[in-house]
Amino acid sequence: MVDLLPTQPQVFSVYELTRAVRACLEEGIGEVWVEGEISNYRKQASGHQYFTLKDDRSQLSCVFFRNTATAAGATALADGMQVQAYGGLTVYESRGQYQLVVGLVQARGVGALQARFEALKRKLFAEGLFDPERKQELPAFPLTVGIVTSPTGAALQDMLNILRRRAPWMRVLVHPVRVQGQGASLEIVNAVQEFNAWAQEPSGQPSAPKAVDLIVVARGGGSIEDLWEFNEEIVARAIAASALPVVSAVGHEIDFTIADFAADLRAPTPSAAAELIAPDTGALLERLSAAAEIFERGLRDRVERNRERLVGFASGALEKEPRRRLLDARQRLDLAQEGLSRAAADGLRELRSRLDEKSCCLRVAGLQQSLELRVKLVATWREKLGVVMCCEQARVKSRLREAEGLLRVLGPQATLERGYSITLDERGEVIRSAASTSTGVRIRTRLANGEIVSVVD
Repeated sequence: MVDLLPTQPQVFSVYELTRAVRACLEEGIGEVWVEGEISNYRKQASGHQYFTLKDDRSQLSCVFFRNTATAAGATALADGMQVQAYGGLTVYESRGQYQLVVGLVQARGVGALQARFEALKRKLFAEGLFDPERKQELPAFPLTVGIVTSPTGAALQDMLNILRRRAPWMRVLVHPVRVQGQGASLEIVNAVQEFNAWAQEPSGQPSAPKAVDLIVVARGGGSIEDLWEFNEEIVARAIAASALPVVSAVGHEIDFTIADFAADLRAPTPSAAAELIAPDTGALLERLSAAAEIFERGLRDRVERNRERLVGFASGALEKEPRRRLLDARQRLDLAQEGLSRAAADGLRELRSRLDEKSCCLRVAGLQQSLELRVKLVATWREKLGVVMCCEQARVKSRLREAEGLLRVLGPQATLERGYSITLDERGEVIRSAASTSTGVRIRTRLANGEIVSVVD
């Protein structure tokens, strides 16, 4: 007998079926853009926003959580607004209702490219790719600049003209790439990476300059579609990962790209980038000239101060005092010699006079013995006189030696032995100023050992 009853069917619980539907929506559809009119808008005290997107044939529940709305910087929503919402489809399991978890809301007509731009900007900002702490300082005087741009664009010619005018000594290396169209972003990434790899290659010389000091990524203005290659994520990450400083100069002043935020410096235009990276040679020369003038003026002032000190030294006591003291010492020596001679003569006359007197007495008295005694006395006095004269001479010589020692210390000879010299004119007078002599005059330069005779030219 054959069992004609069907096999036991699989039975889902409500929860299991809801989870299965949720998985189908999240994995099968995922994140989408939906366009419609807002209705039933309400904002809870928590900051979460709930509304319905509808058109003339259907409607979709949406939730816009507070943190997401704050990060997206969304404008205020209201019923009746025509918007485009971007988010992920899911199921709110408690009600078994599928809904859109909104990540971005924009007015209808803004365009998908702008939405992609904002989404990528938020993503990279959250990763810290735009943090100011990551930015590198640009070298003040770059020797070599690598430019990533189209070789046929006007942007390159504008930059080269400005660099030749401001810094003709700067070396410019151009890495030609496409700056528009599919695949251009990959060429830009490769160019940035090649410049970095080249800069890291060993040069063989420790003092050799780097192959590239900084990179400029540039192109002229255009629509958002034209500039889109500079909004690609791979370009932003390549710029942020560059070991060399990168300047982004894309479009006009009102244009902003993701590359601008990732670069170390954003220039409003390619021409502005050239102005920013190249120091003005004329201004540098003016600064150097001013610095040289200040240095020269300071040097002249210092030389003049030292000259005045030297003149004061030559005309001061150190020059005059040794000569005066020597003359005083010589005069005192002469006076001492005169006094000694006069004292010796007077003493000798007195002794002779007394001797004569005693001799007369002896002749009268006839006392030979007394005469002999007096002769001995005269000899004694003569000996004493010699001792006195020797002592006086020794004292005078000692004072003379003191004067000579003082003269050696303070006199011109000691000054000469310290490396100085004294220049005399034909009359033997000291020349104290260049103005006191003239061409053709013979002069003598006195040194520590000898003299040099020369003629003023």
